Amino acid sequence: MGTICGVEMTYSAIEVLRLGHRVGRDPRITTHLALVSRAMGADQFTLAGDMDEKLFENIASVNERFGHGITCRHEQSPMKMLKQVAKSDDELRPLIIHLTMYGEPFKPTIAKLPKNRPVLVVVGGAKVPAELFSISDYNIAVGNQPHSEVAALALFLDCWTEGAGFERQYQNPQLVISPSKSGKDVKEV
Repeated sequence: MGTICGVEMTYSAIEVLRLGHRVGRDPRITTHLALVSRAMGADQFTLAGDMDEKLFENIASVNERFGHGITCRHEQSPMKMLKQVAKSDDELRPLIIHLTMYGEPFKPTIAKLPKNRPVLVVVGGAKVPAELFSISDYNIAVGNQPHSEVAALALFLDCWTEGAGFERQYQNPQLVISPSKSGKDVKEV
């Protein structure tokens, strides 16, 4: 639980795990997943697959310019990590939520989930191990048609945080963007 803009949040920590990242093939999609995670309330972005220093440098640059909003790390053995999380008997262990087009409808499913637990949101890549479906606490579909995993993550995070992910304050920004009806309104701090 946390406070954003003086509003007590109804959700706990959010980690996004990107499976199967491939350097040279997925940098744009994975970068967008990290940026959506940062902008919409996630605390951590975990990259699995190829290590990508350039991606981490890009997110660090965004954090430096617009305020610290997310930490990033690489996970060498994501399925092993997920199995360990799933086996934990800690009542506050993260819920493993796998975003997939084959799962249950996301809005009614999210409405039933406990908001006082952290979540580990798994976003697949090119090949998702079939075992992930049984390890996950919930397999959630943001629509049952092929579409962008970036869109699915954004819709899930917005619904999960009830829109409050947009209200977070970022620590030590160099630049602050203010809403504007027309044009850019960017202030240096």
